[in-house]
Amino acid sequence: MKIELEQVSPHEIEKRSFEIITEELNGRTFPEDQELVVKRCIHTSADFDYADNLCFSDHAVQKGIEAIRAGACIVTDTQMARSGINKKVLARHGGEALCYMSDEDVAARAKETGSTRAAACMEKAAELDKKLIIAVGNAPTALVRLYELIGEGKIKPALIIGVPVGFVNVVQSKELIMQTDIPYIVARGRKGGSNIAACICNALLYMLDQDRGY
Repeated sequence: MKIELEQVSPHEIEKRSFEIITEELNGRTFPEDQELVVKRCIHTSADFDYADNLCFSDHAVQKGIEAIRAGACIVTDTQMARSGINKKVLARHGGEALCYMSDEDVAARAKETGSTRAAACMEKAAELDKKLIIAVGNAPTALVRLYELIGEGKIKPALIIGVPVGFVNVVQSKELIMQTDIPYIVARGRKGGSNIAACICNALLYMLDQDRGY
């Protein structure tokens, strides 16, 4: 069997990928502000389920972009998610990407309280005097603790990106976040991941800079 390769120049590969995604969505449309987020999640994962499982609170994308424009920092629950965020674009607006999972004080706090490091990370984030976007791609315990901190009035993020992946309390943690009054982008169900958390952050950054917005 002869295998035919599509001839695409290196700098056109990503754009061509988005063209294929659009074709395979068979004319399906999304609200204008949500379209790039949905397509970037599909592009990152090759999983078209994100066309159905991504949930957005009212004006969530707009509020996320406004927060970045105002210099918001993005706090992630994994170093992988932090690594995937386009920090150059974020820095142009005065923000930075932060992850506390490797911090000794976070490890000590988790041990002392019997919680996970991810939950302790949210507690440390709550101590920041900064505008925040919280992006969780791995640990449902981070979302559960975040939900508690919001209820306690200790943190009020500009946006929560809730896309942990897995089985134990993953579905429930996302549902909790959708019950708060905080703007959210959530991947309902079991799917998600650090790569999805990072790509949603990047979708917001690229829309703000009108760069790589296909």
